[in-house]
This record gives sequence, C-alpha cells and structure tokens, in this order.
Amino acid sequence: MKFHFGFDGDKTPVQEPLKIQHTDSNTPYLLAKHLQAIFSKLPTYQPIVVICVGTDRSTGDALGPLVGSHLNRTTTLRNLHLFGTLDEPVHAMNLAETVETIHKQFQNPFIVAVDACLGQVASVGCIQVAYGPLKPGAGVNKDLPPVGDIHVTGIVNVGGFMEYFVLQNTRLSLVMNMATVIGDALYAAIRRTQSFAPSATTALKFE
Repeated sequence: MKFHFGFDGDKTPVQEPLKIQHTDSNTPYLLAKHLQAIFSKLPTYQPIVVICVGTDRSTGDALGPLVGSHLNRTTTLRNLHLFGTLDEPVHAMNLAETVETIHKQFQNPFIVAVDACLGQVASVGCIQVAYGPLKPGAGVNKDLPPVGDIHVTGIVNVGGFMEYFVLQNTRLSLVMNMATVIGDALYAAIRRTQSFAPSATTALKFE
C-alpha cells in the first residue's frame, strides 16, 4: 500500500493531544503529520527510541508488538531504535529492565511509547498521541513504571469491567489494522524528519 504525505513544510507547534479514528480516510496523513511536527523539534543527534509495549499472548494487548514487528520489517531508518516485537515483546515482566537498558545504551533518548488501551464504546478504534509518559498496565491494575516522552495508544476495546477478559476477546482484525496505521505513520514521520530539509515540499511515498 502506498501513502502520499505532502506536509508542505508545516512546522506548527503541536500542543494539543491528537485523537482520531483509525478508519478515517485522512488518518494516515494527519497522524504522520502530527508525529512529524513533534520529531522535527528534536536535535538531529538525539536518538529516537520506539518502545512497543504488550504481549502476543493476548489479542487486545498485542497492538504494541504488532506495531514493533511492522516497523522492524519495513524500516531502515537511521537514528531509530526499536524495542518490542512479536518475537521479542516488552511486557510487564521485562519493562523496567528494558527502560533501564535504553537509558544505559542511549544518551538522552527521545522515547515514543506505543501500547493498547481500553476506553469508552464511542472511542474504540481511535488512536491517540499525547505528550508525557505512558502508564502501562493501568487499565488492568498493574503497577508498572511510566515510560515515554510521548505516547501513542490505540483504544482496542471497552474498559471498566473484566479488563483481562475484554483484552483476550478483542478482535484481531481491529488490532492489526490499527497497528498498520500506527506503524506506517511512525515510519513516514521519522523518515521525512530525517530525509528532508525544513523547507522541503516534496510528498513522501513509501511502500
């Protein structure tokens, strides 16, 4: 699939969180543009670390690892470092260790945390981007360390009741489609930030 992103050198500061339905036709463009505006403010030498939180043992909680595997298959981006795939997930048992490793391995990394979450019925299928750390496990009463300078979350199902059961019974089709949109947007945003000058107006096309 090909997406075309013509950002027209828009460097408008991103202050407000973004929340958008993944099925909307303009979601790939808007999500990539929003992320690119964030990444464009970073020094070129600052490493970008994407940590995709979740497990392949639960359909709903597999969003993060699916995003990680999607990026791992498609990206050759410099200055991007990825943790959390279907083969090597980052989950409750190794999250703290992974965060510690990241801070030992990289100097002042900019961390993008990706995870699934539960929400209201009307919000299922929405992708959110916000500044500040992700609080993984909050929806299922797990005490895990917060992670991320920004976080990208996908609302995969309804929260508030029997969260473990709900995550286990989330539709795989929904999770995979959301993961593809998030992975493609991250790829597009980081690639354009690295490959184009601020004044560039050339549209980005990728497979």
